[in-house]
Amino acid sequence: MKKLFARALILALLASPPLSAETLFVTLEKDNALAVVAAPEGKLVKTVKIGKRPRGIVLSKDQKQLYVAASDDNTIQLIDTASLKVVGTLPSGEDPETFAMDPEGKFLYVSNEDDNQVTVIDIAAKRAVKAIPVGVEPEGIAVSPDGNWVVSTSETTNMAHWIDRKSLQIVDNTLVDPRPRAARFTDDGMQLWVSSEIAGTLTVIDVAAKQPVKKLAFKIPGVTQEKIQPVGIRIDPDRRYAYVALGPSNRVAVIDAQKLEVVTYLLVGQRVWNLEFSPDRKRLYTTNGVSNDISIIDLDQHKVLKSVAVGQYPWGVAVKP
Repeated sequence: MKKLFARALILALLASPPLSAETLFVTLEKDNALAVVAAPEGKLVKTVKIGKRPRGIVLSKDQKQLYVAASDDNTIQLIDTASLKVVGTLPSGEDPETFAMDPEGKFLYVSNEDDNQVTVIDIAAKRAVKAIPVGVEPEGIAVSPDGNWVVSTSETTNMAHWIDRKSLQIVDNTLVDPRPRAARFTDDGMQLWVSSEIAGTLTVIDVAAKQPVKKLAFKIPGVTQEKIQPVGIRIDPDRRYAYVALGPSNRVAVIDAQKLEVVTYLLVGQRVWNLEFSPDRKRLYTTNGVSNDISIIDLDQHKVLKSVAVGQYPWGVAVKP
C-alpha cells in the first residue's frame, strides 16, 4: 500500500506544472534597505542595507543590476542582483524618487521634485546629460514604448508634460486632475494613463491627440472619498485589464481596459503604493507602506492570495525572472 501511495504521489508531482519562480526586490523607505522575496511562494529570503530612503527601483535590461533611487543620498545606486552589493552610483540630481528607463536600456529619466526638473542620465557613461525644466513638483514619469516620448507629471502644476526624446524639450502639455502621481503608457503606445491622488481619479489620454478620452472616478462602499488616492498603475500587454493602487483605501482597482470601467476592488495591505506584474502576468505584487508588507494577487481569479511581511515602509518593487 505504501509503495502504491508513493508511486501515485510521484506521478501526481510529475503531472503538475512547475511554479514560475521569480525574485522580488522591494525598497524599504524607513529601513534604508532592500528586501529580497522568493515568489510565488512569498518567502522573505534576505534584507540588505542600501542607501538612505530608497524608493524608485528599476531592473536593467540584462537583469544583472538594479537601479534604486536613494532619495536622501541624492543618487541612484547600482546594485548587483547576484551579490546584492552596491557596485556604483549614477548622478540623479536632488531628491530622486521616481524614474523610468528608455526601451533600449541606455538612459534613465529621473523626477527631481525639489528642483522642478527631469534629469536625463546616460547609464553607460554614468553621467547626467541634460536637466529639463518641467512643472512644479514633478512626480510620475514614463517613456513611450516606441521611445518617442518622455512624460513627466507635475503635482502642483497638474499637468502631464510631453518631452520629445530627440530634442529633450517639452513640446506639449495635457491638463489633468489635482496632484498627478503616476504615469503609464499602454504597451501599444496608444494611451497614457495618469493617476491623480487628491482628486481620486484616473485620466486616460490619447497619445496622438495628447487629449483626455476618459476620466475614471473611484467609489468604494464604506470607504471615505479622501482615503481613495490613486497612485501606481499597471496595464497588461493586451490592454485587457489595468490595475491601480488606491493608497490609504487599502484597495487595488481592477479596470476593464477596453471599456474603461472599474470591474472590482481588491482588499490588500495598508496604504498600497506601487505594484508590478510577474513575468508571466499571472500575478500582481503590491507594496503596502503602512502595514509593512506586500500582497500577492492571482490575476486569473482576481484574488489576493497572501501577504508577506518585508520591513518598514515598502515603496517600490521590481521582479526578476
